[in-house]
Amino acid sequence: MTEANDLSNRLDRRSKGGSVLSQTVGTRVTRAEERELIAAAHRCNRNISVWAREVLLDAARTPDDALFTELVATRMLMVNLLKPLILGKQVSQDWITEAMAAVRREKRKAARDLMQQYTEETAGGQ
Repeated sequence: MTEANDLSNRLDRRSKGGSVLSQTVGTRVTRAEERELIAAAHRCNRNISVWAREVLLDAARTPDDALFTELVATRMLMVNLLKPLILGKQVSQDWITEAMAAVRREKRKAARDLMQQYTEETAGGQ
């Protein structure tokens, strides 16, 4: 096998979806953590490199953190319910029910928008 063919074969093995995997991202772990990570990869029938890549990309691509979303929802609910009360307005049970339904519908979008604002502010400040 020629050197060019060998290089081509190695690059083919490192490609994913037509893109060459050329960058490395790493971290240090203890031996116990390494065993834990390897076991998790094996449970998914993956080698640790493939599994770690999938887990990291999934985490990076998942904008919806449930705890953050629920915190934003609580904030939305408080603002929606407190404002009329502070202004001395009567709030009906139907109005409260509708406000809660609106928060349920809109909380994920509001959380994404707020997280994007934080991300932009952080990126702009560096």
